[in-house]
Amino acid sequence: MQMPYYNVDYIATHSIMKGSNAKDILVNNSNKEMSEMQTKNQVEDSIIQESLLTCIDLANSDLHQSALLLKKACLDSGFFYVINHGISKEVTDKAFEQSKKFFALPSEEKMKVLKNEKHRGYTPLYDQIPDPENQVQGDHKEGYYIGSEVPRDDPQWDRPFYGLNTWPNPDVLPGWRETMEEYHQEALRVCKAIAKLLALSLDLDADYFDSPEMLGKPISTLRLLHYEGISDPSKGIYGTGAHSDYGMITLLATDGVMGLQICKDRNAKLQKWEYVPSIEGAIVVNLGDMMERWSNGLFRSTLHRVILNGQSRYSIPFFVEPNHDCIIECLPTCQSENNLPKYPAIKCSAYLTQRYEESHLKFSSYKKTNLSEVCSPPSFHYPWFSS
Repeated sequence: MQMPYYNVDYIATHSIMKGSNAKDILVNNSNKEMSEMQTKNQVEDSIIQESLLTCIDLANSDLHQSALLLKKACLDSGFFYVINHGISKEVTDKAFEQSKKFFALPSEEKMKVLKNEKHRGYTPLYDQIPDPENQVQGDHKEGYYIGSEVPRDDPQWDRPFYGLNTWPNPDVLPGWRETMEEYHQEALRVCKAIAKLLALSLDLDADYFDSPEMLGKPISTLRLLHYEGISDPSKGIYGTGAHSDYGMITLLATDGVMGLQICKDRNAKLQKWEYVPSIEGAIVVNLGDMMERWSNGLFRSTLHRVILNGQSRYSIPFFVEPNHDCIIECLPTCQSENNLPKYPAIKCSAYLTQRYEESHLKFSSYKKTNLSEVCSPPSFHYPWFSS
């Protein structure tokens, strides 16, 4: 099925140019949803409003124009939308349909594919606590991890973030694996297209990140998420607690139910949170800490969380990091005599492991959660959280 072409000027409420603020192309009823959620989940230190994000057209033949728009977005928050990305509505709809079928299974069936040592498989409610200072229990969501399939006869099979996936019984969910593998492949293609624009925006060659030692064999993870709609920040209950992503690029497809919030200034005394509305046919993209590190702090990896208003929500984030052995160091165009590298060089796998260990330190000092009320001890094993 051919991917429908979205013309920015056509779908805009007002006449706008490619890359304009997303405020002009909000989905129907987003204002109503936001009003309901604002009333229910108002937080004392937050001013909830809708976020104005740049919309990047991946079908735009003028890559340098798109790169300039992307740079503006990355300097501001590192969050933006992409349209005309090439993932068909049919592929996306099938992925959401199969995701819903899995989460609708009885608990005992889902537990048969519980996450393994390769970080693949099912994660139940409360499995993660990304913000232990403000959460009284783990994230109120369940998920399913699917990574790049690396067979046992591959020389790199035993690397920490490579390996075989865990799949539901095909007799229970026929076609499930094929659907997810197709979406995984398509999402990785989109990430590589965005990486070209990122390279251009940083005055690098377009194929800089697509080299064999960087995205030649990336660590790429698809995650299916189901939120039951339960949130109450005043009681420390969140769909997903506040966090920034560890990696390079994150794609996010949603079912249209509002919930994602971003905070552009994490150090503000009174944090200002903004909702990110869904746009039909568009994918939300955000940069992770690794990209901020690569750019010497130029590009932003922004704090985000999920707060629901009682409505069930499904989303599909996709995370991309470079190869295990890729060296993450300040890019040549992001440093000078007056702007020395702020971070030491580090291997990708070591960096992800380091972030994992830092998360464990947070867990060791975590005093609020009564683990007897949680179905399993909260996990900090993953460089990938959720949105």
